[in-house]
Amino acid sequence: MATKKKPLAIIADDPWLEPYAEAITGRHQDAVNKIAELTGKRRGGKLTDFANAHHYYGLHHKSEGGWVLREWAPNATEIYVIGDFNDWRECAPYRMKRLPGNDGNWEINLPQRGMKHGQLYKLLIKWDGGQGERIPAYATRVVQDENTKVFSAQVWAPKKEYTFKVNDFVPHTAPLLIYECHIGMAQNKEGVGTYDEFRRLVLPRVIAGGYTAIQIMAIQEHPYYGSFGYHVSSFYAASSRFGTPEELKQLIDEAHANGIAVIMDIVHSHAVKNEVEGLGRFDGTGNLYFYGDSKREHPAWDSLCFDYGKNNVINFLLSNCKYWLEEYRFDGFRFDGVTSMLYYNHGLGQAFGGYGDYYNGGEDTNAITYLTLANVLIHEVNPHAITIAEEMSGMPGLARPFKDGGIGFDYRMAMGIPDYWIKTIKEKKDEDWKPTSIIWELTNRRADEKTISYAESHDQALVGDKTIIFRLIDKEMYWHMMDGDNDGTVARGIALHKMIRLVTAATINGGYLNFMGNEWGHPEWIDFPREGNGWSYKYARRQWDLVDREDLKYKYLGRWDADVMHLIGSVHGFQALPVQKLWDKDDDQVLAFKRGKLVFVFNFNPTQSFNGYGLLAPEGTYEGVMDSDAPCYGGYGNIDETVKHVTQPDPVYSPSHLGWLQLYLPARSVQVLRLLPK
Repeated sequence: MATKKKPLAIIADDPWLEPYAEAITGRHQDAVNKIAELTGKRRGGKLTDFANAHHYYGLHHKSEGGWVLREWAPNATEIYVIGDFNDWRECAPYRMKRLPGNDGNWEINLPQRGMKHGQLYKLLIKWDGGQGERIPAYATRVVQDENTKVFSAQVWAPKKEYTFKVNDFVPHTAPLLIYECHIGMAQNKEGVGTYDEFRRLVLPRVIAGGYTAIQIMAIQEHPYYGSFGYHVSSFYAASSRFGTPEELKQLIDEAHANGIAVIMDIVHSHAVKNEVEGLGRFDGTGNLYFYGDSKREHPAWDSLCFDYGKNNVINFLLSNCKYWLEEYRFDGFRFDGVTSMLYYNHGLGQAFGGYGDYYNGGEDTNAITYLTLANVLIHEVNPHAITIAEEMSGMPGLARPFKDGGIGFDYRMAMGIPDYWIKTIKEKKDEDWKPTSIIWELTNRRADEKTISYAESHDQALVGDKTIIFRLIDKEMYWHMMDGDNDGTVARGIALHKMIRLVTAATINGGYLNFMGNEWGHPEWIDFPREGNGWSYKYARRQWDLVDREDLKYKYLGRWDADVMHLIGSVHGFQALPVQKLWDKDDDQVLAFKRGKLVFVFNFNPTQSFNGYGLLAPEGTYEGVMDSDAPCYGGYGNIDETVKHVTQPDPVYSPSHLGWLQLYLPARSVQVLRLLPK
């Protein structure tokens, strides 16, 4: 009698997934089969032995001297290497040779004098009926001419390579506190910042701010600066507009030396349409890396969609993950646009109101297989690596291990939280902010998947949107942020800004994210140089001088955020402690919950302060840890933090070891208390 196969853990743990067991099991088996196919082993094959395209393709300096350059271009009839070493002309010594077989691989071997460090080059690819200049798909260095604005690959083989000083770094993820950043716009100056400037000037702020990781955007080379790095052209090249590979490696190394993990915002969901700089029609065909039918172009992003069903494409992308982990020692990736990858319709216009929406036949199973393989590979290369999915549909199992039947991400972005805060600020009067709604929204998540919570990210800081502080204060920020100015709109905005960010950070079940400058209420939106603003960098920067000034109120928000991060970070395993609701009374607008020994008490009431407000809490003595009404955070100093609070017994609740904790709760304030040892 045949033994019934044990269901995958993801199905066993969630009975509501049982009707879709066949689809879930099928997806899992697709990944198992693909790993076996790619590794050539039925069981136990390692993807890290397969994902080595970057070691074969591209330009490499040979150990015995000279160069070898290989490229994949099946439709090409001729390929020449052109550059400033041959006056950008096709010539016989630089003609590539098509290798035997039907793989479409081309190769050229050049003597040492054939190329030099720093020289520029491209490929001139010919095909039946046409030709075009192309940047090699595996180019690891691409630069733009300041005058002509033309991009070219650059030979990069410095005599002295960067030597990493930290070789055994393990990210701190208990909890994971992420500082999302963009190298180019990280400086005060009206211009493009560099890796070196970020290392010297911004990294110390991240360290002092209590964060445990930086998540860097726009690393992969992209032709248009204003794309925020999301229209990638050269997937293996660290953007040269920010500096050299060595400077990026030094930044990562120094971050590691200070206990800061470095996560890369990786874009494998689509590619720029450009044909000279990108992969659009690399060998004259439109479907070398991308779909060749109606699915080729992304309808919303004006970009191209990878065909994840091709093994060569899988090899290109998996090797790309491995390259960044090994060459630069990134600690993991935040995968951009995962929702777009998961569905043929890219999730556009779809509500995702129930489980059936995830298994209705509209899923790109090839993309699901690729993402699963990417997570398997990344954790093979570095078992401590961090993977985060930017995904808004809520597909179950996205952040569960592969062995359980999941796609394998470590975390998923809690993208509903910032939407909730925007909706609340825009549509509800202060009197209508309900604690029951707030705590439900912040803790409504799958118990078996870790999330990254955030009140706002870079998305909310872009032109066309608004940051939380700007929604709360708006134009008054320009006139009433001087210390000592008692403008009521600003006071309200600062108070709610502190409360929103703390309640979001204090309820995490995985990690927390903030975009640089938002923690202290950066006043301006982000607007990259473009024709419409006269190619100005005025709004493509961070005005650090504002938070550094003692005569402005931004300093209060900066101190608050740093102390919150240090407090949460000081509790090892904070993210895993249960959020135990102690009190949520909508008519009072009071919310209280406990995590470990810490108790968080919020009074969202805009007008009413409460004296001797009682709420049930574990019996014992509590000390004040921090409160938003303290003068050091721009408050009024109405709470005496030196007072210890002892719970008052109640016969009704004594068997449960609960007592009444009586506190003074100023309007629009939050305080954190700690239960002292008995």
